[in-house]
Amino acid sequence: MRVQQILLRRLEDTLKPYDLTFARFEALLLLLFSQHGSLPLGKMGERLLVHSTSVTSTVDRLERQGYVQRVAHPTDRRVILAQITELGRTTALEATEKVGADHFGLPGWSRADLASLSGLLRRIREENADFVEGRRDAESS
Repeated sequence: MRVQQILLRRLEDTLKPYDLTFARFEALLLLLFSQHGSLPLGKMGERLLVHSTSVTSTVDRLERQGYVQRVAHPTDRRVILAQITELGRTTALEATEKVGADHFGLPGWSRADLASLSGLLRRIREENADFVEGRRDAESS
């Protein structure tokens, strides 16, 4: 747990110039990589494994920043979608590049070290059925 706290602090330091917390960065990436750049808030909560209240708060902040906008679902009037804006897309890509350049909070670690760590963490996820059948998730462990 302490390692998670350390890495989260390092990542949030990296994201600070974009005025993003890690939670908002995750939400932005979820929208960036979604098929249409938008998702229902409930679906975001499921995928981010957070309560709907947290999603609402996160989307509120991203919307105030101009990174996301709420739009009506095209076929279901009951559903509101969070949709990434062009500014959100640009910011997400720049922030992702910066996080990658900082080796995801582990600067100075060799490729072998990172591969070893990734493999161990993946094993924990596999043992807990944390992967969706048929979805390629090898790079996200």
